[in-house]
This record gives sequence, C-alpha cells and structure tokens, in this order.
Amino acid sequence: MRSPVYFRARAPLRLSFCGGGTDVSPYPEEHGGMVLSATINQYAYASLRPRRDSRLTLASLDYDIVARYDHPRRLRLDGSLDLIKAAIRALKVRRGADLWFHSDAPPGSGLGSSSTLVVALIGVVSAWLKKPLSGYELAELAYRIERVDLGLAGGRQDQYAAAFGGFNFIEFQGATTVVNPLRIRPDVLRELEYRLLLCYMGQTRQSAHIIERQTASYVEGRTATVEALHRLRHQTLEMKKALLLGEIDGMGELLHRAWEDKKQLDPGISTGQIDRLYTLARREGAIGGKLPGAGGGGYFMLLTRFDRKHRVAAALEKHGAQVVPFQFEPRGLATWSSPTR
Repeated sequence: MRSPVYFRARAPLRLSFCGGGTDVSPYPEEHGGMVLSATINQYAYASLRPRRDSRLTLASLDYDIVARYDHPRRLRLDGSLDLIKAAIRALKVRRGADLWFHSDAPPGSGLGSSSTLVVALIGVVSAWLKKPLSGYELAELAYRIERVDLGLAGGRQDQYAAAFGGFNFIEFQGATTVVNPLRIRPDVLRELEYRLLLCYMGQTRQSAHIIERQTASYVEGRTATVEALHRLRHQTLEMKKALLLGEIDGMGELLHRAWEDKKQLDPGISTGQIDRLYTLARREGAIGGKLPGAGGGGYFMLLTRFDRKHRVAAALEKHGAQVVPFQFEPRGLATWSSPTR
C-alpha cells in the first residue's frame, strides 16, 4: 500500500527593529508607515494529510486541542481555533484533510507568531490544492483573514515578514505594501547577530487590546501618540541607514530612542518589571533594546557591547528571564511534501 503524502509548511518568526505601530490603520493611510524587520530561525509549522472522505480534523500541538468536523462547510467560529477555521474558509476548502500546526513561540510573545501561523497554514493548503500564491498575494490573504474576516486589531508587517523572509524595509501606503529586501554586508549581519540578545520574559499578553487603545488614541488626536508615531517612522529610516552603513552602535542608540517613543503609544506597552530589567540591562552593557511586538510582555531584544553581552545575559537570567539563542533566517515561507509522519 502507498504511504500517505504529508504536505508541510514552515514560516519564520520575525524581530521588528523599528516602526511597529506605523503599519496599523489608519496611520499608514494618512501618513505612510514603514518597518525594519528580520526573520529568525524560529518558526510556525503546519502539516496536512489529505483524506479520502470529507472529514476535517484540526489539531493544535501547542495546546493539545483537536477539533473534528464532518465537512469543511460545518466550521463555526466559536472562539476555539478561529484563526485556523477562518483560513480554511478563506481558501474555500471543500475536501477532507487532517491538519496539525504548532509554533516555536507562543501567541503574544512579540515575534508575530499568530500571523506567521496563518501564513504557514495558507502555504500548506495552497500546496495541497495546487493553487500557488505569490508572496504579496499570500501576505495580503493572511492580513485579510486576521484583520477583516476576524476583526483582530493589528498591523501588516508580520504577514509580509513571514511570507518573504530575510531583512526587509517594508513600506505601507494605504492598502499598498512594498517589501524592500536590504543588501546588508555579511560581516555587518554577523556582527549584529553576535551582539543581539533575545530574552523571554516569561509572560505573554493579548496584543490586540494594546493596539486597540493605541489606535483609539491616534484617532482621537492624542498629541503624545501622534508625535511618537511620527518619530518612530523617522527613526526607522535612520536605523535602515545605520544598518546599511554597518553602524551597529548607532543602531543600538536608535533602538533605545525608539523604545522610549514606543512607550508613549500606550501605558500597557511596558510594565514596571520590564522597565527595571531594561534599566539593569543598560547598566550592565546593553546599548539599547525593545519589545519586538506590540508590548506588555513576551520577548525583549537587546543590542549589547560585544564584551558585555555575557554580563547582560547573566544579570537578566538572575532575575528570571530566559536567553534564547537565534540566528537570522534569510528565507520566508517554505513548503514541501513527505511520505512519512
């Protein structure tokens, strides 16, 4: 008997260096947004096994949740696995399949895991149905599933980072998004990777609530929010220039300034504990840093002096943070098939 074919997909998580918030409507429609980000070797995965009947099984390996349906048309959005269900609906799946999915980072960690999982799911289903999508088509579909179909608050950067991969300067002008891959010298990338520290703070948060409040403040014309977004957009341009010129210390200083401005977007972006740990990290040798997501918890990214990185790491671990090794990932979504489990 022939072994069943398993379709696989893997999409990389991302680190957002600067500009997060300027990709959230209505700011990009009114002023234009921009983000500097890079994907790393942590991923969201999806596997699919076609069935001969019309039954559909959805299995979250992270949360040990399994949902079974007689037919894809029977899917109902009920608060459980809604991201997955919405993607199945958007792709107009009418055949039976078993789906498994999981991520190297939990939702709310600040690495774009929810959007990246949607990208991986679209990738595996598209490969199965033999309906290839371009990077832009895939990212826009993932954005529509999250922001339109499900009404989840958030921006556009995560979907594009996962679909394209690599180090990108991404521009947002209304409904138009342009991904600009950056030609960074290999020695600069190695130096940046060498001096970056990624720490898990041991807590996650619902980014949608922070983004909803931030958006409301912007729409209301709150001066601190509007001016902070303008400064973040300008700092993204400065950071891109520093990166291309190999000015790593300059990037660290810009990270610090951008973090101070980002905290002006909403009081929930930082906490007393995060502020204390960041002050400690700076004292031990970090030049700058930030939460790479919406804020409130998850991972913290720090750019250190090369001879003090070990001291920063030791100080943070002493206070409960977990240092997570990583490398930059130059590729975006990848799909393949396998005859075995």
